Amino acid sequence: MSSFKGAVSRVAQQQLLALESGEDADLFNAVVDVCELILKYPAQAQRMSAAFTTQDGTVLRMPVVGHPPFKVFWTSKEPRIEAVFPHP
Repeated sequence: MSSFKGAVSRVAQQQLLALESGEDADLFNAVVDVCELILKYPAQAQRMSAAFTTQDGTVLRMPVVGHPPFKVFWTSKEPRIEAVFPHP
């Protein structure tokens, strides 16, 4: 997760740590894969994400393949990982 430094909100960082210390290593690895895709290839990730508008701007939602209902919420401006849902 050190490769995400500065690109992850405090909420998302806590959620990723909870997933990392959890019992489902496959889920954690799948979430990390999604986060890496978002941060390395934001344009491609944006095409694969749903978007909705909040009062703070647009938030994108990318599913974690093979692990429904988990999704990664992110913003494209930086890009930045905002949260993982459902909360671990």
